[in-house]
Parts: sequence; C-alpha cells; structure tokens
Amino acid sequence: MNAITEFVKSRRKQLKLTQEEFASKAGVALTVVRKIEQGKENLSLSKVNQVLKMFGHVLGPVNEKQG
Repeated sequence: MNAITEFVKSRRKQLKLTQEEFASKAGVALTVVRKIEQGKENLSLSKVNQVLKMFGHVLGPVNEKQG
C-alpha cells in the first residue's frame, strides 16, 4: 500500500465516514475515493488533491532520497 492510500483510508476512518460519505464531502465521485484507497496509479492529480485538501494537504514534489 502506498503512502497516499494509507493516509486517505486511515484519516477517512478516523472521521468515521463511509467511502460514499467521504466522496460526497470531498466533492468527488465515489470511484475516485475507491481508486485512491485501492492504490490505483491512473488517477487525476486534481482529483487526488481535491481529496487530500479535506485533510489540509496537497501532493507536491518530494526528493526521492529523502522520501
């Protein structure tokens, strides 16, 4: 499981939200949340950022040697 997958899934569960409820609150389709939580790699960057913004985060460049 990748870091984004783990992060979104655990934070959603902390909020006690179903995938459906979370998708609605994030303003994305249920399939987006499911794909993120399943670790799919062919996702829209803007949709991933829309989900991450629910937790005050966005994707950004990370140094491979440090991350």
